[in-house]
Amino acid sequence: MIAKRERGKVERQLIASLTQACEMAKPTLPGFCWLTHRVDYRHFPESLEVTWVFDTHANLARALKGDAQHRMHDFTAEALAEAGIDTGDVSRHVNFDSEEACQSAHGGDWQRRLRETPVRH
Repeated sequence: MIAKRERGKVERQLIASLTQACEMAKPTLPGFCWLTHRVDYRHFPESLEVTWVFDTHANLARALKGDAQHRMHDFTAEALAEAGIDTGDVSRHVNFDSEEACQSAHGGDWQRRLRETPVRH
């Protein structure tokens, strides 16, 4: 758990480091578009999730079959370390999704898609 008054600082550090990871990953991962994170600070850092979003399910599937999944885990681990966050096994905190899947299931509404998927504790 993290104190309320420190949440803003942690959130800013996390956003900055994940933004850097995103920009580094874009040219190396075909079809990768963006990433996002969510967290329940009452259960921090266990509840932290980073979601890597690809344009299509096909590009996501290709990335997960190759070495790209390992690179995304590495990018995430580096970003979290830069933000001073220790989660242990980073693979437990990384998810993958696609714009295509969100469009199909939630009409492209990412806020709803993420809100309807519970944060892990």
